[in-house]
Amino acid sequence: MNLRLVLTIIVFSQFACTSLWFAGNAVIAEISTAFNLSDGSLSYLTSSVQFGFISGTLIFALLTIADRFSPSRVFFVCALLGAATNISILWLPNQVGFLLAARFLTGFMLAGIYPVGMKIASDYHEKGLGRALGLLVGALVLGTAFPHLVKATIGSLNWQTVIIATSILSIIGGVLILLFVPNGPFRRKSAKFDIGAVTKVFKSQDFRAAAFGYFGHMWELYAFWAFVPVILTTYNTINGVAVNVPVWSFIIIALGSLSCALGGELSFKLGSGRVAFYSLFISGLCCLTSVAIFGLPQFVFLSVLVVWGLTVISDSPQFSTLVAQTAPNESIGTALTIVNSLGFLISIGSIQLLGWLNTQLEPSYVYLFLFAGPVFGLLNIRKHL
Repeated sequence: MNLRLVLTIIVFSQFACTSLWFAGNAVIAEISTAFNLSDGSLSYLTSSVQFGFISGTLIFALLTIADRFSPSRVFFVCALLGAATNISILWLPNQVGFLLAARFLTGFMLAGIYPVGMKIASDYHEKGLGRALGLLVGALVLGTAFPHLVKATIGSLNWQTVIIATSILSIIGGVLILLFVPNGPFRRKSAKFDIGAVTKVFKSQDFRAAAFGYFGHMWELYAFWAFVPVILTTYNTINGVAVNVPVWSFIIIALGSLSCALGGELSFKLGSGRVAFYSLFISGLCCLTSVAIFGLPQFVFLSVLVVWGLTVISDSPQFSTLVAQTAPNESIGTALTIVNSLGFLISIGSIQLLGWLNTQLEPSYVYLFLFAGPVFGLLNIRKHL
């Protein structure tokens, strides 16, 4: 099968299915009203998806699911189940426990979509994996931003439309993978269940350097994405302006898809390690600028957020490339899954921290705490320069 067509299908399916991820965040105000949520509900709603994803990736890794079974079939099943758990909130009782449980299960199913999609891509690319994962993570970025666009373009409709649209997209993505993306030519199937595979991959110093760099990146990434609407809303309140929050949330997050693709191209010349290092360095500088961000003129404020959105994600596919390249061939799926699991566990900590800090500190000081992630990541990724 044509490699370019396969990659196109994988990229679109990744976008379609990962739109489930932030579907709740895009309509948080409406869902908060429907389910009588408290003002601090954003961090809990986001963290429930993250915790579901962590639980799913941990189980998938321990059972070596992506290495023992057809990744395309795993992707398909999880896409359908993710769509079902996502849309289930339309019929659940209006209680926060049911909502958090549904979002948890949606996150659990995403464990069979995001890292498994990267595994499928690696099975088709003996060379040029950095470019392929750049496009794939770019699709994740668009999927993450998509609910904000849906809300902005159909703002006159009810919040249920966003949930329905993302569920339909997930089903389409899963079906496309099942029908048109068979097992890749470079797939090496794991012969048996090996619970020790999780610990074995971390014995490599090169693998640890890549994984720890990714962990620093994850401390910053999802907390920033989750709080982009909060940052914009806070700026409006402080300065008495009316920046369009859904539109700019989409722009700031979605532009990261372009930087992922560009980073993939640059990895051919500079190497994945350098692309990851410089991206993380610039996003770290953006963390520092957050001290003064709410006092900036509107154009400068939005420009800083755009740069932050571009660089906060462009290192992600290159970290994943390094993880895949430094893991044993028969354990690539497990390696990607466990690193994702631990990375998203770290992201829960930063999301909850920002949620608490927003109630304790002036807005100017809250996002400075994200800077710890880039520092840690930069210290570890130096080995791959």
